[in-house]
Amino acid sequence: MARVSFPDQKNISPELNETFERIEKNGGRVLNLFKIMARCPQIGRRFLQLGNAILFQGVLPPHLRELAILRVGSINKAKYEWTQHVPIALRAGVRQEQIDALPDWKKSNEFDDIEKALLAYTDEETLNIRVLEETFNNVRKHFSEEEVVEVTTTIAYYGMVCRILEALQIELEKG
Repeated sequence: MARVSFPDQKNISPELNETFERIEKNGGRVLNLFKIMARCPQIGRRFLQLGNAILFQGVLPPHLRELAILRVGSINKAKYEWTQHVPIALRAGVRQEQIDALPDWKKSNEFDDIEKALLAYTDEETLNIRVLEETFNNVRKHFSEEEVVEVTTTIAYYGMVCRILEALQIELEKG
């Protein structure tokens, strides 16, 4: 059970209520994470906007974005994050063998040089915040400056998502 209760529909801000209705109208479901964020509408709305920008408007190839997100979830032992993003990752072109190898990716042959550079960067940013010059230069060799900023933001955002999920003990949706 989440440490914070879900708000009643009548207590959700009009802007977020409209967003939730749009999600459902388009065949999606309003995730428990989004419902909890509705408790703080000024932040919740912008939280969703940034997440949507990362997922739907970025220039980073989707499979690389999803590898980074899953790695952040794995490092943070965020079951909710991992469970939500495995199907997204598969649709984005991440192979099941790569997903299975992520917890110990350094010992795996499932990843190419670009993916390994991304995963090393993800590990360092997630665990240490600061990224070694060598690691940064290796990522920079493969990505444009826009992509570097995007992947850095993606890692940071999903680190925040994991912290919210785990601190508030937000459970997976039923079904």
